[in-house]
Amino acid sequence: MVSSMASATAFFSNSILSTSSSRNAVSFLSSSLSSSSSSSSLSQDPNGRTQLKIKKNSGSFPICCSLDAAKDPIAEQTPIELRYAAYPTVMDINQIRDILPHRFPFLLVDRVIEYTPGVSAVAIKNVTINDNFFPGHFPERPIMPGVLMVEAMAQVGGLVMLQPEVGGSRDNFFFAGIDKVRFRKPVIAGDTLVMRMTLIKLQKRFGIAKMEGKAYVGSDVVCEGEFLMATGSE
Repeated sequence: MVSSMASATAFFSNSILSTSSSRNAVSFLSSSLSSSSSSSSLSQDPNGRTQLKIKKNSGSFPICCSLDAAKDPIAEQTPIELRYAAYPTVMDINQIRDILPHRFPFLLVDRVIEYTPGVSAVAIKNVTINDNFFPGHFPERPIMPGVLMVEAMAQVGGLVMLQPEVGGSRDNFFFAGIDKVRFRKPVIAGDTLVMRMTLIKLQKRFGIAKMEGKAYVGSDVVCEGEFLMATGSE
């Protein structure tokens, strides 16, 4: 029985690399296991990650797998450190600290990767289990609080508006309101939160800036909304 499971698992791993459909491999593994005393099923963990659970007489263990298209065999030959492009650095943490007044533990922007003063900015927040909000939110299922995602996006909006050429000042820039906010998916430790903030409308006379924001993990939108910023002159 153990050798049968090992063979099925090995076939599953090889199929992921060579076939055009991961679902075929999952189907094969499921049928192979059904011929033994083991059974399997597909499910999602609380954070939406797909798992294949294999159940034996003595218990069960999960195999995490993707149901997306199979991996490219040629790409698999590329060293892991070269396989994924690194985010560019348009503005590092020291430059961010020169613009934003926030400090630990409330500075929620790590790097700016795209920037047009007074127009838009794209920045990242590396979410780690060492972030101080995880012990209480929640102990058994740590996810990033939605209100902190909104705050991080507002800070990216501050980077758009606080540059001297735009006429902003860190002494008189405030987060004034939010509208149409939606939280699409949970953000967990290990994720990279990519936030884009775009200026929609600026009323200099009244010191009001309206911005549109979206936050992503990979290609998934995890949070979006409209932001109202209050500005002024020194």
